[in-house]
Amino acid sequence: MLKVFLVEDEVVVREGIKNNIHWEAEGFRFAGEASDGELAYPLIQKTRPDILITDIKMPFMDGLELSRLVKQEMPDVKIIILSGYDEFEYAKEGISIGITDYLVKPISGIQLLEAVKKVGRLVEEEQQQRRFLSTFEQERLENTQLAKQKFFRSLVSGTKSVSALLKEGLEIGLELAANRYNILLFQIFPGDGEGYDEEENRVTKAIEEMTEHLPGVMMIELGLEGWAFLLKETDEKELLQVQKEFLEKLEQTLRSYETVEYFGGLGRPAMRLSELGHSFEEANRAFAYRYLKKRNQIIDSSRETEEMMEKDDIRLDDLDVRQLDRRVAESFLKTGLKSQIPHFLDEYLQSFGEKNIQSMLFRQYVTIDLYFAAVGQVQQMGFEAGELVERCGDFQNMTSVFSTVEQTKEYLTRVLEAALELREAVSQKKYSSLLKDAKAFIKKNYDNEEISLNMTAASVNLSPNHFSTIFSQETGQTFIEYLTAVRMEKARELLRGTSMKTAEIAFAVGYKDSHYFSYLFKKTQECTPREFRAGS
Repeated sequence: MLKVFLVEDEVVVREGIKNNIHWEAEGFRFAGEASDGELAYPLIQKTRPDILITDIKMPFMDGLELSRLVKQEMPDVKIIILSGYDEFEYAKEGISIGITDYLVKPISGIQLLEAVKKVGRLVEEEQQQRRFLSTFEQERLENTQLAKQKFFRSLVSGTKSVSALLKEGLEIGLELAANRYNILLFQIFPGDGEGYDEEENRVTKAIEEMTEHLPGVMMIELGLEGWAFLLKETDEKELLQVQKEFLEKLEQTLRSYETVEYFGGLGRPAMRLSELGHSFEEANRAFAYRYLKKRNQIIDSSRETEEMMEKDDIRLDDLDVRQLDRRVAESFLKTGLKSQIPHFLDEYLQSFGEKNIQSMLFRQYVTIDLYFAAVGQVQQMGFEAGELVERCGDFQNMTSVFSTVEQTKEYLTRVLEAALELREAVSQKKYSSLLKDAKAFIKKNYDNEEISLNMTAASVNLSPNHFSTIFSQETGQTFIEYLTAVRMEKARELLRGTSMKTAEIAFAVGYKDSHYFSYLFKKTQECTPREFRAGS
């Protein structure tokens, strides 16, 4: 119901307008009144009316000054001016301020009501338009995010030509033309890492805003894997400058959020778009250190390689086996992905020094340690150790496991893959329950026009980005596509089983704008609501 506020210094006129029109019966709520602009302004700020009716000439603050203030703070408010014949010049000035309509006194209740209804229709049309644009933008952003994820995989896999990549990039808002490139893989770890942390949302928005002001940096959401930042410039010197500035601003932004930890892996500069896959591989190697090193740092793959080459090899006799911190393996077993296993194992083994890894005895020790870390993980999830052995084999009966570094890696890869597969089985059950709750929430609230991805994510205690990724991966649909499908299914039921009008059905399934409902219905059902009803 639209709210109306009245400002009129003549008591008789004010009382007549207030009492002689049955506001609620006509679809309006009388939100308040005042005798002049000065008294009215704070009340208008509090009540936030949709329509303001005001006289022009009033003591203390006239209607034009009040209208100017209201339009500055609440530009969507529609204003109807009440004017005397001798105040016509004032009325013209009011039009320049943005007054919607003006009426010349004396005016009857019928004339005023007609004017208010006319303005009310304008307000509702604008509100419907804003809702339409909001829904369209939400759908566009969700689809663009998924398109960017898919595009990034193509970009670093080398499966498409440069011309195809440049064209596809432009289609999703990524201008890729440059002479130098690099990639940063990045992830934040909010709170205790469990459930949805509002801080994660604030950090994400802060990083997005910061990135928008850096023309050489593009941010790509990778779902559960964090983000990829694509850096580009005309030459290496400029690229390094953009890289330096970006990393400084990124770390400065993150220092404002004490509960959030982060980690990043920076690749090597690439001279061509077709070489970005190499940059990605290097970034991935550096990113794998998040399981080996303390958080709150960004590892530069170029510097890390140089440092490793400069270090003296450690002899097995000098190695303190307590360095084999099982928490490193446990961390990967909890949060790592199967695609990250090769990089993790490379960095994990290299961290002990080349000479140590060449020792069969030391490889046995590493294998045993990682194996029992995996056993502990699967047992915590409710599985028997035997289920892990069935998948990867028992190293005690496989002497060849320790014959060479590569064979040791192969076995450890099977151990990690088996543990992650079992973890994934548990996660799928968890996500299955979570998605069941989310779908139940949607089916209960589909008729609420305000239902959104953010609202649904909060109902299952996940961040919007996390929820969006899981939802699309598990259902094969975006949130908007699923919500629309639920609404259309209910609309079909109502079209078949009731005599409700199209506008009434639109409202019943969550659309205040019947035109937008009809547009979506035809788009998804390939016929209009009327044609569907006739066909039924």
